Amino acid sequence: MTSPRPPVPAAAIAAAADVRRAPAGPRRALPGVPRTLLIGGSAGSIEALGVLLPLLPADLALACAIVIHLPADQPSLLTEVFAPRLRFDVAEARDKEALRPGCLRFAPPGYHLLIERDGCLAFDLDAPVHFSRPSIDALFASGATALGADAIGVLLSGANEDGAAGLEAIARAGGLALVQDPAQSRIATMPAAGLARLARAGLEPAAVLGAAALGHYLAALGAITATDSTPPEPARTGVQR
Repeated sequence: MTSPRPPVPAAAIAAAADVRRAPAGPRRALPGVPRTLLIGGSAGSIEALGVLLPLLPADLALACAIVIHLPADQPSLLTEVFAPRLRFDVAEARDKEALRPGCLRFAPPGYHLLIERDGCLAFDLDAPVHFSRPSIDALFASGATALGADAIGVLLSGANEDGAAGLEAIARAGGLALVQDPAQSRIATMPAAGLARLARAGLEPAAVLGAAALGHYLAALGAITATDSTPPEPARTGVQR
Protein backbone atom coordinates (compact mmCIF):
# COMPACT_ATOMS: atom_id res chain seq x y z
CA MET A 1 0.00 0.00 0.00
CA THR A 2 1.49 3.32 -1.04
CA SER A 3 1.32 6.52 0.96
CA PRO A 4 -2.03 8.21 0.53
CA ARG A 5 -2.02 11.31 -1.69
CA PRO A 6 -5.55 12.67 -1.93
CA PRO A 7 -6.44 14.49 -5.17
CA VAL A 8 -8.99 17.02 -3.91
CA PRO A 9 -10.51 15.23 -0.90
CA ALA A 10 -12.34 18.21 0.56
CA ALA A 11 -14.04 18.87 -2.77
CA ALA A 12 -15.23 15.27 -3.06
CA ILE A 13 -16.80 15.29 0.37
CA ALA A 14 -18.21 18.80 -0.08
CA ALA A 15 -19.91 17.57 -3.24
CA ALA A 16 -21.57 14.82 -1.23
CA ALA A 17 -22.69 17.31 1.41
CA ASP A 18 -24.17 19.86 -1.01
CA VAL A 19 -24.81 18.27 -4.39
CA ARG A 20 -27.66 20.67 -5.18
CA ARG A 21 -25.04 23.15 -6.34
CA ALA A 22 -23.86 20.73 -9.02
CA PRO A 23 -25.25 21.11 -12.55
CA ALA A 24 -27.60 18.38 -13.71
CA GLY A 25 -27.34 16.56 -17.02
CA PRO A 26 -25.23 13.90 -18.71
CA ARG A 27 -21.53 14.43 -19.19
CA ARG A 28 -19.02 11.76 -20.08
CA ALA A 29 -15.62 11.00 -18.66
CA LEU A 30 -12.29 11.21 -20.46
CA PRO A 31 -11.83 8.89 -23.46
CA GLY A 32 -10.40 5.56 -22.41
CA VAL A 33 -11.91 5.60 -18.91
CA PRO A 34 -14.45 2.76 -18.66
CA ARG A 35 -17.98 3.05 -17.36
CA THR A 36 -17.55 2.40 -13.67
CA LEU A 37 -19.74 0.59 -11.19
CA LEU A 38 -19.57 2.15 -7.71
CA ILE A 39 -21.15 0.02 -4.98
CA GLY A 40 -21.65 0.97 -1.35
CA GLY A 41 -23.15 -0.76 1.63
CA SER A 42 -22.92 -1.49 5.31
CA ALA A 43 -24.68 -4.01 7.55
CA GLY A 44 -26.32 -6.68 5.39
CA SER A 45 -24.51 -5.65 2.23
CA ILE A 46 -22.01 -8.50 2.20
CA GLU A 47 -24.91 -10.93 1.91
CA ALA A 48 -26.28 -8.85 -0.97
CA LEU A 49 -22.89 -8.82 -2.69
CA GLY A 50 -22.72 -12.60 -2.29
CA VAL A 51 -25.86 -12.84 -4.44
CA LEU A 52 -25.20 -9.96 -6.84
CA LEU A 53 -21.52 -10.25 -7.77
CA PRO A 54 -21.44 -13.92 -8.92
CA LEU A 55 -24.06 -13.01 -11.54
CA LEU A 56 -21.65 -10.67 -13.32
CA PRO A 57 -19.91 -12.20 -16.35
CA ALA A 58 -16.23 -12.97 -16.74
CA ASP A 59 -16.00 -10.52 -19.64
CA LEU A 60 -17.56 -7.66 -17.67
CA ALA A 61 -17.16 -4.42 -19.63
CA LEU A 62 -17.38 -2.29 -16.47
CA ALA A 63 -14.79 -1.36 -13.88
CA CYS A 64 -15.97 -1.71 -10.28
CA ALA A 65 -15.06 -0.04 -6.98
CA ILE A 66 -16.75 -1.05 -3.73
CA VAL A 67 -16.93 0.59 -0.31
CA ILE A 68 -18.16 -1.50 2.60
CA HIS A 69 -18.04 -0.02 6.09
CA LEU A 70 -15.16 -1.75 7.85
CA PRO A 71 -13.41 -1.41 11.23
CA ALA A 72 -10.27 0.67 10.69
CA ASP A 73 -8.17 -1.44 13.08
CA GLN A 74 -8.78 -4.80 11.41
CA PRO A 75 -7.65 -6.16 8.02
CA SER A 76 -10.29 -6.59 5.36
CA LEU A 77 -11.09 -10.14 4.27
CA LEU A 78 -13.37 -9.09 1.41
CA THR A 79 -10.92 -10.06 -1.31
CA GLU A 80 -10.36 -13.48 0.26
CA VAL A 81 -14.10 -14.01 0.55
CA PHE A 82 -15.08 -12.93 -2.95
CA ALA A 83 -12.13 -13.61 -5.27
CA PRO A 84 -12.64 -17.42 -5.36
CA ARG A 85 -16.32 -16.92 -6.21
CA LEU A 86 -15.97 -14.44 -9.08
CA ARG A 87 -14.81 -14.80 -12.67
CA PHE A 88 -12.89 -11.54 -13.03
CA ASP A 89 -9.99 -9.70 -11.38
CA VAL A 90 -10.70 -9.01 -7.68
CA ALA A 91 -8.30 -7.28 -5.29
CA GLU A 92 -8.01 -4.63 -2.61
CA ALA A 93 -7.57 -1.22 -4.21
CA ARG A 94 -4.13 0.35 -4.63
CA ASP A 95 -3.50 4.08 -4.51
CA LYS A 96 -3.17 5.59 -8.03
CA GLU A 97 -4.29 2.35 -9.70
CA ALA A 98 -5.96 2.92 -13.06
CA LEU A 99 -9.50 1.66 -13.48
CA ARG A 100 -10.01 -0.85 -16.26
CA PRO A 101 -12.87 -3.02 -17.49
CA GLY A 102 -13.28 -6.34 -15.75
CA CYS A 103 -11.60 -5.37 -12.49
CA LEU A 104 -13.21 -5.10 -9.05
CA ARG A 105 -11.49 -3.23 -6.24
CA PHE A 106 -12.49 -3.09 -2.57
CA ALA A 107 -11.69 -0.03 -0.47
CA PRO A 108 -9.14 -0.84 2.26
CA PRO A 109 -9.94 -0.19 5.92
CA GLY A 110 -9.19 3.30 7.22
CA TYR A 111 -9.09 5.14 3.88
CA HIS A 112 -11.69 6.88 1.79
CA LEU A 113 -11.55 5.52 -1.75
CA LEU A 114 -11.94 8.23 -4.40
CA ILE A 115 -12.06 8.36 -8.20
CA GLU A 116 -9.73 10.92 -9.76
CA ARG A 117 -10.51 12.82 -12.94
CA ASP A 118 -8.16 10.59 -14.95
CA GLY A 119 -10.09 7.51 -13.81
CA CYS A 120 -7.49 6.36 -11.28
CA LEU A 121 -8.26 5.33 -7.72
CA ALA A 122 -6.94 7.42 -4.84
CA PHE A 123 -6.75 7.01 -1.07
CA ASP A 124 -7.71 9.80 1.31
CA LEU A 125 -7.34 10.27 5.05
CA ASP A 126 -9.89 13.06 5.50
CA ALA A 127 -12.27 12.84 8.45
CA PRO A 128 -14.89 10.08 8.52
CA VAL A 129 -18.22 10.80 6.84
CA HIS A 130 -21.27 9.44 8.67
CA PHE A 131 -18.74 8.02 11.15
CA SER A 132 -17.21 5.93 8.37
CA ARG A 133 -13.88 5.85 6.58
CA PRO A 134 -14.15 4.53 3.92
CA SER A 135 -17.33 6.46 3.18
CA ILE A 136 -19.80 5.64 0.44
CA ASP A 137 -20.62 9.34 -0.03
CA ALA A 138 -16.94 10.11 -0.66
CA LEU A 139 -16.67 7.39 -3.34
CA PHE A 140 -19.96 8.27 -5.03
CA ALA A 141 -19.39 12.05 -5.03
CA SER A 142 -15.87 11.75 -6.43
CA GLY A 143 -17.18 9.32 -9.07
CA ALA A 144 -19.92 11.76 -10.05
CA THR A 145 -17.35 14.52 -10.51
CA ALA A 146 -14.79 12.39 -12.35
CA LEU A 147 -17.04 10.15 -14.43
CA GLY A 148 -20.29 12.04 -14.98
CA ALA A 149 -22.69 9.95 -17.04
CA ASP A 150 -20.27 7.00 -16.92
CA ALA A 151 -20.83 6.54 -13.17
CA ILE A 152 -23.20 3.81 -11.99
CA GLY A 153 -24.00 3.98 -8.28
CA VAL A 154 -25.51 1.06 -6.37
CA LEU A 155 -26.63 1.56 -2.76
CA LEU A 156 -27.14 -1.59 -0.71
CA SER A 157 -28.31 -2.59 2.76
CA GLY A 158 -27.06 -0.58 5.75
CA ALA A 159 -28.00 1.10 9.00
CA ASN A 160 -27.20 4.78 8.36
CA GLU A 161 -27.57 7.39 5.60
CA ASP A 162 -24.08 7.18 4.10
CA GLY A 163 -24.35 7.03 0.31
CA ALA A 164 -27.63 8.93 -0.05
CA ALA A 165 -26.03 12.29 -0.88
CA GLY A 166 -23.48 10.64 -3.14
CA LEU A 167 -26.20 8.76 -5.01
CA GLU A 168 -27.93 12.08 -5.65
CA ALA A 169 -24.63 13.48 -6.96
CA ILE A 170 -24.38 10.58 -9.43
CA ALA A 171 -27.97 11.07 -10.61
CA ARG A 172 -27.43 14.83 -11.02
CA ALA A 173 -24.30 14.17 -13.08
CA GLY A 174 -26.29 12.02 -15.51
CA GLY A 175 -25.13 8.67 -14.13
CA LEU A 176 -27.34 5.75 -13.09
CA ALA A 177 -28.61 5.49 -9.52
CA LEU A 178 -29.57 1.94 -8.48
CA VAL A 179 -30.91 0.95 -5.08
CA GLN A 180 -31.45 -2.37 -3.37
CA ASP A 181 -35.14 -2.72 -2.63
CA PRO A 182 -35.50 -1.76 1.05
CA ALA A 183 -38.14 -4.47 1.46
CA GLN A 184 -35.54 -7.02 0.35
CA SER A 185 -32.61 -5.57 2.34
CA ARG A 186 -31.55 -6.99 5.68
CA ILE A 187 -31.40 -3.42 7.02
CA ALA A 188 -33.55 -0.98 5.05
CA THR A 189 -32.24 2.31 6.49
CA MET A 190 -29.52 2.98 3.91
CA PRO A 191 -31.41 2.18 0.68
CA ALA A 192 -34.52 3.93 2.04
CA ALA A 193 -32.43 7.04 2.75
CA GLY A 194 -31.07 6.96 -0.79
CA LEU A 195 -34.56 6.75 -2.28
CA ALA A 196 -35.84 9.53 -0.02
CA ARG A 197 -32.93 11.80 -0.99
CA LEU A 198 -33.56 11.23 -4.69
CA ALA A 199 -37.28 11.89 -4.25
CA ARG A 200 -36.65 15.18 -2.43
CA ALA A 201 -34.42 16.25 -5.32
CA GLY A 202 -37.03 15.29 -7.91
CA LEU A 203 -34.81 12.51 -9.28
CA GLU A 204 -35.73 8.93 -10.18
CA PRO A 205 -33.61 5.84 -9.56
CA ALA A 206 -32.88 3.75 -12.64
CA ALA A 207 -33.93 0.62 -10.75
CA VAL A 208 -35.01 -0.53 -7.28
CA LEU A 209 -34.49 -4.28 -7.12
CA GLY A 210 -33.54 -7.22 -4.95
CA ALA A 211 -29.92 -8.38 -4.95
CA ALA A 212 -30.30 -11.06 -7.62
CA ALA A 213 -32.29 -8.78 -9.90
CA LEU A 214 -29.62 -6.09 -9.48
CA GLY A 215 -27.00 -8.63 -10.52
CA HIS A 216 -28.92 -9.51 -13.68
CA TYR A 217 -29.51 -5.81 -14.43
CA LEU A 218 -25.80 -5.01 -14.08
CA ALA A 219 -24.78 -8.01 -16.16
CA ALA A 220 -27.02 -6.71 -18.95
CA LEU A 221 -25.65 -3.21 -18.49
CA GLY A 222 -22.09 -4.50 -18.69
CA ALA A 223 -22.82 -5.98 -22.09
CA ILE A 224 -23.68 -2.53 -23.50
CA THR A 225 -20.73 -0.95 -25.28
CA ALA A 226 -19.13 2.23 -23.96
CA THR A 227 -20.56 4.14 -26.91
CA ASP A 228 -24.13 3.30 -25.98
CA SER A 229 -25.17 4.85 -22.66
CA THR A 230 -28.78 3.60 -22.83
CA PRO A 231 -29.50 1.55 -19.68
CA PRO A 232 -31.69 -1.55 -19.58
CA GLU A 233 -35.41 -0.96 -19.20
CA PRO A 234 -35.94 0.72 -15.79
CA ALA A 235 -37.59 -1.42 -13.16
CA ARG A 236 -38.89 -0.77 -9.68
CA THR A 237 -39.87 -3.51 -7.28
CA GLY A 238 -41.43 -6.94 -7.51
CA VAL A 239 -38.42 -8.98 -8.66
CA GLN A 240 -37.66 -11.49 -5.96
CA ARG A 241 -34.29 -12.77 -4.89
